[in-house]
Amino acid sequence: MAGRFYEEWSVGDTIAHEVVRTVTETDNLLISALTHNTQPLHLDAEAARDTEFGQILVNSCFTFSLMVGVSVPDTTVGTLVANLGFNDVVFPAPVFIGDTLKTETEVIALRESKSRPDAGLVTFRHVSTNQRGETVARCERTVLMRKRPA
Repeated sequence: MAGRFYEEWSVGDTIAHEVVRTVTETDNLLISALTHNTQPLHLDAEAARDTEFGQILVNSCFTFSLMVGVSVPDTTVGTLVANLGFNDVVFPAPVFIGDTLKTETEVIALRESKSRPDAGLVTFRHVSTNQRGETVARCERTVLMRKRPA
């Protein structure tokens, strides 16, 4: 188990996740197909060329999912009860095919569960940046985490 129990977290804890990923055309095509997103900006190079971006824009669902996904082994594997919600999801800069993304996570809030004495709530801020250091995605994620067994 790689995840931490509730009481092993402190506000301000920060993790630079080891997984760094270059986004491929296949990544973008698969997420767009799986979610039935037919936006030409994601799938049609000719249509995308005529936009302000001048090229295919990676589907933000992929960017978001990658950002959260790479955090899971370091944060919640084996200790998660449930994801409770995502807040303030933003994409301040575009992601293009060939961009390399890395993610950092910071604990921004902790509180005991009022209904579950064996668990607590942890709020993470996930931030992904590209190879130029530009923030391409950011969100807050609140999870219900197990406490260390007695």
